[in-house]
Amino acid sequence: MKDWQSLVDLRALNTWMEQQGLGKGGIENPLPLAGGTQNLLLRFQRDGKDYVLRRPPRHLRANSNDTMRREMRLLAALSDTKVPHPRLLAACPEEDVIGVSFYLMEPIDGFNATCDFPESHGTSSDWVHRMGLSLVEGITALGAVDYEKVGLSGFGKPEGFLQRQVPRWRAQLESYQAFAEWPGAGGIPGVDRVGQWLERHRPDTFQPGIIHGDYHLANVLYCHERPELAAIVDWELTTIGDPLIDLGWLLATTPDHLDLRINQKGDTLGTAFPGRQAMIEHYRARSDRDLSHIEWYGVLACYKLGLILEGTYARACAGKAPMETGERLHNRTITLFERALGWIS
Repeated sequence: MKDWQSLVDLRALNTWMEQQGLGKGGIENPLPLAGGTQNLLLRFQRDGKDYVLRRPPRHLRANSNDTMRREMRLLAALSDTKVPHPRLLAACPEEDVIGVSFYLMEPIDGFNATCDFPESHGTSSDWVHRMGLSLVEGITALGAVDYEKVGLSGFGKPEGFLQRQVPRWRAQLESYQAFAEWPGAGGIPGVDRVGQWLERHRPDTFQPGIIHGDYHLANVLYCHERPELAAIVDWELTTIGDPLIDLGWLLATTPDHLDLRINQKGDTLGTAFPGRQAMIEHYRARSDRDLSHIEWYGVLACYKLGLILEGTYARACAGKAPMETGERLHNRTITLFERALGWIS
């Protein structure tokens, strides 16, 4: 981000850090980082210590600051758990320092496998396989956290959580009718059938816990020196609900991320990466949650993500987003619904 300077007042930040007892001297070597789609990440040094600042995007949504405050609370709650995450160093829920809520976290020495794949990992099928298993272990650790004991009571509304899912996303789909140029839901294969199947086969009960809300390969960082998770990142959709939502999301989205080339192999990452059933069994061995309805969670993930992506296509049809992007995401919606239809068949 070239214009990050207008989003972070370094002088005001420096004064605030001084008041918080976070070292002395000036801020040095500020560098914007890639990560997420909207929120700004800025790495810098102060008094010999490294920090990463996270703040909302330039064009704030109605809930941008509240989302940032939720992330602060979540990361603070995870501090003494086994969940790999960026350690929270300081939080500013107020908006009067740099104009928005923000927090400082510890930098993670890791890489995003959808952007970069080091030779040390890509030349070993065992390491690639282990990366997939550690991806599953991230959400088993998260799902094992007692959210009430770590201070997250009231962080979400687990009552009726599963019952709300299909109506919520069906309403999202119906809202696209506001774009007259959108050809409608008829271009999505089995959209009604999938929704009806989800309603008929919804699990009766679940064990509430913390969910990430958007858990997939692009939202984790891996260690450089070994095939293990370094941190789960991008927590803006976190809440209290059914943690199996995260496993379903992983099962539904992993095939779309396995398009990297393993260095010097000419082979795809998916060759050695665990398949869906292996992921399910790895989760089962590390959790006491009931996985008898796991296909439902995978189908729900396809349904939800597909309908979210269709929104960009609807906006593109109305000239409010690039058509090339809209068509690409519409094609992915079709793929997700075909995947869901395959499961329910």
